Amino acid sequence: MKRILLAALLSAGLSAAAFGQTVIKFAHDNREDILENPAHAFAGTFKSIVEAESNGQILVEMYPMNQLGSDREHLSMLRKGIIQATLTSSGAMGDSYPRMELIDLPFAFNSSAAAYRVWDGPFGDALAADMEDTLKDIKVLGFPDSGGFYSFTNSKRPITKLEDFEGIRLRTMKVPAQQVMVNSIGAQAYPMSWGELYTGLQRGMVDGQMNPLSTISVAKLYETQKYLTVTNHLFTPYVFSMNKKLYDSINEEEKRIIARATRAATVAGRGVALAIENSKTKGLPYLAKRMKTHTLSQKERERMRAVSQPAVKKMLEEEGDNNMKQLLSVYLSEINKANAQY
Repeated sequence: MKRILLAALLSAGLSAAAFGQTVIKFAHDNREDILENPAHAFAGTFKSIVEAESNGQILVEMYPMNQLGSDREHLSMLRKGIIQATLTSSGAMGDSYPRMELIDLPFAFNSSAAAYRVWDGPFGDALAADMEDTLKDIKVLGFPDSGGFYSFTNSKRPITKLEDFEGIRLRTMKVPAQQVMVNSIGAQAYPMSWGELYTGLQRGMVDGQMNPLSTISVAKLYETQKYLTVTNHLFTPYVFSMNKKLYDSINEEEKRIIARATRAATVAGRGVALAIENSKTKGLPYLAKRMKTHTLSQKERERMRAVSQPAVKKMLEEEGDNNMKQLLSVYLSEINKANAQY
């Protein structure tokens, strides 16, 4: 089926080119519902604005729900020019761009507003430039919300303080910074792919995991998890990128349309992410009816930050190259400024 879709999208691109139109084939891994998830809130808004402002000279064809493959495969197809736009998770981007790991610095932000300021400011610009310089064949245009802050769930016991993590086996992405963070708070990190997680929780291979509230809800992880602790310890946005060859081929006005659409779509995605996080049908109120829920106190947040952040920072400084260290310095500086403001 995926081969048929790939052949179809290639022929569609040739047909549009014959009429002088530019086609952006945009793939992502979420449902095609602009109000259900921040990924398509971004993608749908981007498509609408680009097509309207270009008077149909730029067409955005959507391929949601992993129709063409996983987000790792989407990135590979983007770089080869098979598709022209995609949203990439931090974990998938880390395979091609290892410095992405630096964003897994735990307990970095006091609020969503602080996180948005950092990603929209000098750090976001520096990270995008370094990605482009490293990968060569992508144009990074923004960092849309992937679902908000992370929280922990587990099946063993309520977690209200640092000591409660002792001995709990927690699934992480295959990202060393996440593993260091989990081990530093007394839990046991167990790297596992997303596709294996639900079964792993069912079978007791892991006791718990960490994800944004919307992900916990949509994936129905409450069916295998009894306890939810709202920690807001990580914020890892998507990377929105386009194929560089396609981007370089469009004119300056079309690039301004792309930039305006990206900014508006980022705002839309963030709004949907925040709405879902607090909604009665998918957010914290919904989960609180299905799990024993505790919001971490500021005192315990500080205790966890005090043990986890230095551990991850040390790892990044010891294992990262000079570019990683420079980016980390900018990241920390911008985090401090944003937290002071918000």
